[in-house]
Amino acid sequence: MAEIPGEVRGLARTRCPLCTELFSAPKILPCLHTFCMACLEQLEPFSVFGFQGEDSDSTSDRSWLQDQQPPPLSILCPVCDTEVDLPPGGIDDLTTNHLVMNEVLLESRQAQGPRMRCDLCVDEEAVKHCPTCKANLCRFCCQAHRRQKKTASHAVVDLEDLKGYSQTRKPVLCPSHPSEDLTLFCEQCDQPVCRDCVVGKHRQHPYDFAANVIHKHGDSMRDLLKSTQLHVNTLEGALLHIEGVSSAICSHVEAVAGEIHAFADGYIRVIEEHRDRLLKQLEDLKVQKETLLHLQKAQLEQLLMDMRTGVEFTERLLTNGSDLEILITKGVVASRLRKLNKVDYSVHSGVEDGIQFSAHEKAGQCCGYEVFGTILNKAVDPAKCVLQGEDLHSARQNQLASFTLLCNDTSGELMGRGGEPIQVTIIHKDKKDCLIKPRVCDKRDGTYHISYIPKELGTYTVSICIKGQHVQNSPFTLTVKNKFCKHRGVFHCCTFCSSGGQKAARCACGGTMPGGYQGCGHGHEGHPGCPHWSCCGRTAENSECSGVLPGENLQRSLLKTVAL
Repeated sequence: MAEIPGEVRGLARTRCPLCTELFSAPKILPCLHTFCMACLEQLEPFSVFGFQGEDSDSTSDRSWLQDQQPPPLSILCPVCDTEVDLPPGGIDDLTTNHLVMNEVLLESRQAQGPRMRCDLCVDEEAVKHCPTCKANLCRFCCQAHRRQKKTASHAVVDLEDLKGYSQTRKPVLCPSHPSEDLTLFCEQCDQPVCRDCVVGKHRQHPYDFAANVIHKHGDSMRDLLKSTQLHVNTLEGALLHIEGVSSAICSHVEAVAGEIHAFADGYIRVIEEHRDRLLKQLEDLKVQKETLLHLQKAQLEQLLMDMRTGVEFTERLLTNGSDLEILITKGVVASRLRKLNKVDYSVHSGVEDGIQFSAHEKAGQCCGYEVFGTILNKAVDPAKCVLQGEDLHSARQNQLASFTLLCNDTSGELMGRGGEPIQVTIIHKDKKDCLIKPRVCDKRDGTYHISYIPKELGTYTVSICIKGQHVQNSPFTLTVKNKFCKHRGVFHCCTFCSSGGQKAARCACGGTMPGGYQGCGHGHEGHPGCPHWSCCGRTAENSECSGVLPGENLQRSLLKTVAL
């Protein structure tokens, strides 16, 4: 398809969009765009469909193709890029745009000025106009026009009497009979015809004068025009709506972009403030450690001087002193040396700890923004870590058990953060191949939840290490017992009350009452002196049952007591 420049699309209606010259033989495409016939002939047509295949040259295929109509040729409109089909006769059979031809004629005549040439002889100046023939005539041709029998009845007017040149139109001649005007309309073929056509090709076709049928066909076109105008209005409304939505989207995007910029700018300011605070904290920490080191250095220097003084004094005493002098001074010297030997001169724990930066640690909120990154100055001390929990030394078979590890620093304070490498090992003492795989959950606050499910009964050794060192009270023993045994009796004060005074009711506490009662009573022999379980005699209500009463009769009495 030929590229149509944007400035060409806005040309006057008398110029071809392709060659930009005045139309010459203008033809209308089905998309209602008009081009010069010569320009359309330069476009490359293509077939709408074709027949392709490996056996397309076979005799049967050739015979099939001969029976079929040739596929219509199509071209792409250079303006709207619409694929349009050409009539069987090609570009020549396209409808001629006579309206454009008249406009071209009008523009040409206006360009010539008041001196118009005769349409018949072309040599002389036109002074008359025949509205019937729509021809401009010179004086000589006008006289000949009146002498001819065919045109003698035509009313000829002076060009000066016409208002402008808009009424000067060339007659539309029949393409089949160029000497005849198209004044009739064939209803069957739905096209204008001349007088020769109705006696030839259109014989016996219903026809009428164009002036008589224009009202009917004009009205149908007006109806189509109205419906199309409604669609035009709807499309214009849709386009306006799209423009409104697009404008709203642009406004909303600008507002959101402003929010993003405000958020990002605020976040940048907060991050910069957090950075400055971290650097200030780091500088303060450096000064603090340097001060502590300076103080410790001074103390160690003083201690070194004291020790050297003690060593020199003692060496001189032992070298130069007499036996009596040594024995007299022995007490004060030995006391001083012992005191100096007891002084702790190791480096302070707060000084030797390394300084680290953790970028993933939450540092709280600043101006409504969550910030990350903290300076870590604490170091975990395995000897100060503490184990807590009810299941620390005992657990039940096939039941979930757990305990908690509290990681503390060298001063015994909770670390307040996680990430420590915790190693937990649970091994059976008698079965070395029996291991329990624990689950360690980091609470990120310095505490670690350790849970496990023991499968085998017996005693286990539990080791908990941090950085290869055992924590406080590690390793320790763990005893795994049978599954918890629930009570099957009644938690009561005595069988006399709980059984309603029955003599056969018995209790596992072994207590009896006088008068033939086999069960326990308040203040009598075997009674524990407090409420207890009838199935095992335990006095703690929230406890595990240690056994049941033997004997079927006792069990029946027990069940009866329980029911009562």
